[in-house]
Amino acid sequence: MTPEILFRDARFLVIDKPAGLPVHAGRAGGASVEDFFHLWRRGKQGPWLAHRLDQDTAGCLVVALKKSALLAAQRLFAGGGAEKTYWAVVRGVPAETAGVVNLPLVKVTLGKSWKMVGNAGTGQAAVTAWSVFGSGNGIAWLAFRPQTGRTHQIRAHAAALGHPVLGDAVYGGGAGPLMLLARRIMLPLEPIVVAEAPVPAHMAAKLRECGYGAQ
Repeated sequence: MTPEILFRDARFLVIDKPAGLPVHAGRAGGASVEDFFHLWRRGKQGPWLAHRLDQDTAGCLVVALKKSALLAAQRLFAGGGAEKTYWAVVRGVPAETAGVVNLPLVKVTLGKSWKMVGNAGTGQAAVTAWSVFGSGNGIAWLAFRPQTGRTHQIRAHAAALGHPVLGDAVYGGGAGPLMLLARRIMLPLEPIVVAEAPVPAHMAAKLRECGYGAQ
């Protein structure tokens, strides 16, 4: 199914990327976000992905419809000017209600797999603010606001807190669908670009256990 469009103007789309759909086609083929580009193309070139989301992460993904818009968005993402909020359901409940993870990350290859690990010496700067929105039954609903944009940053920093994202087999959250949503994005351009993704079906029950919908 074509991803839902959460925001649209002459410069950008923000789509609701389904969990499990990669942004690029893999070597083995299969569906990807790029398969829908022909539906959104406005001229002979583009569109272009302004940033990336992991295959198993759902939610807000910015697509540029003009090259000038792409360059403007890339400058914001590179400089930390894009405001991003992720929701996650994590294993366990943090002792504090909020905090900041400041842990540089480096990619480590282990056989045919890889992951991001904390390394203050060789890692790239990675900073994530977090807060607890609710909890129940030994799990918690957290909001993460990354100030940098490293690969797997939210997943690695959640694990560093001792509370990995549920369903994250790489970072210790167990098997099953990844409970991670790119909930909201805002690009402070003129005019502003802002969108909010709905809670995907695979996260709804766990979020309700943590109090979502009861406020």
